[in-house]
Amino acid sequence: MTDGTAVQTQAPEAPRGRRGRRAADVPALVERAREGDARSVARLISLVEDASPALREVAAALSPHTGHAQVLGLTGSPGVGKSTSTTALVRALRQAGKRVGVLAVDPSSPFSGGALLGDRVRMQDHAGDDGVYIRSMASRGHLGGLAWATPQALRVLDAAGCDVVLVETVGVGQSELEIASLADTTLVLVAPGMGDGIQAAKAGILEVADIFVVNKADREGADQTVRDLRYMLSLGGRHSEPGHWRPPICKTVASRDTDNGVDEVLERIEQHREWLESSGEGHRRRSERAAREIEAIALASLRARMGDVHGSAALGSLADQVVAGETDPYRAADELLAQL
Repeated sequence: MTDGTAVQTQAPEAPRGRRGRRAADVPALVERAREGDARSVARLISLVEDASPALREVAAALSPHTGHAQVLGLTGSPGVGKSTSTTALVRALRQAGKRVGVLAVDPSSPFSGGALLGDRVRMQDHAGDDGVYIRSMASRGHLGGLAWATPQALRVLDAAGCDVVLVETVGVGQSELEIASLADTTLVLVAPGMGDGIQAAKAGILEVADIFVVNKADREGADQTVRDLRYMLSLGGRHSEPGHWRPPICKTVASRDTDNGVDEVLERIEQHREWLESSGEGHRRRSERAAREIEAIALASLRARMGDVHGSAALGSLADQVVAGETDPYRAADELLAQL
């Protein structure tokens, strides 16, 4: 499954449907995507990103074919080597015969709404591989390290037959926590000499990580970084509770082609997958993920309906009543919701 999409340099500020594009034949697109046609996969993800009127039809068509892919999340501060590590993981997974999808989220420009989408550039090693699909997505100002459309894009790759989907977050600081609710296994990357130990403690990353990866382990200070992480893990947290998974710490040099430590990371990922299945945590996480997705869709629909009343006569009348002291904002809000 080659990457059949062009690099996007501009992303619309709001997820609105595109005008002038011919109506999508969703059943045909889904069928071709399941056969591994990269252009159909790209079109389906574009429909998701653009909040197309066909989005509900897309979701319904994909649903029977989802729930099989293993979702791996990669997060960490800028400069720790997330893209290099993703490339190394893709290479190792392909050697194991897995079909792999990559969703790499890049930050959007606060001025133009566009994104460099540089992960596509950095992952060219896999551009000609039929078993790999790489898609860069602009965050479009969405907080939490992911794009708003990431969950549905993940469903597209799942339905398209990917055994493993890697989701690489923006990596812009301490808001990279949303990935934990999306991934089956979350890898938190740190690097020696970058103060990641302190940042992890501040950001609550200990609660997010299923596996710690100390990348660039050939640099001075790698062993100290490992010791810092072990010390922080010893301080407690959900991982210290009986029966819970204790995050292992792996050292890698992802820039190397061989002897890079990635095999150990894959071994730990497999151990975590087995624990998820045996403990029932995997089902709990996926159920929670679905609940969050349903809630997000419902809230988006409510916001859209609220947009219809912005500046309306009903809202203006209620506002005047609040100003006059005839009612309070909470009661006015209840009345407005009742009218919806």
